[in-house]
Amino acid sequence: MNDLSTWFEQQHHGLHTFRSFQQKLSDLSRSAPEHQALCQLLHHLVTPYIDAYDEAPLPAAEAERAHRRLAELLATIDPAAPAEQRLADFNRIARCDLLN
Repeated sequence: MNDLSTWFEQQHHGLHTFRSFQQKLSDLSRSAPEHQALCQLLHHLVTPYIDAYDEAPLPAAEAERAHRRLAELLATIDPAAPAEQRLADFNRIARCDLLN
């Protein structure tokens, strides 16, 4: 998961990055089934953002904000944490909205 966070931080803030992020989540979900729930939550987090700007202008400030919020969120996730902390992470991800 740290590799995914590092990769995302180094990417441009455009929609292509978010689409690539979804593909990386799908790949990770298949290769590390113990992270499937986390991958699905993150996938569902970025889907409305991608859908909102698909074939529409993406304001630079909005793109930068969404990228920063997701990068900050990814940096705080510890998939090796105790179950109580992972549940708190899942709940935090579920409450997150990249559009607002």
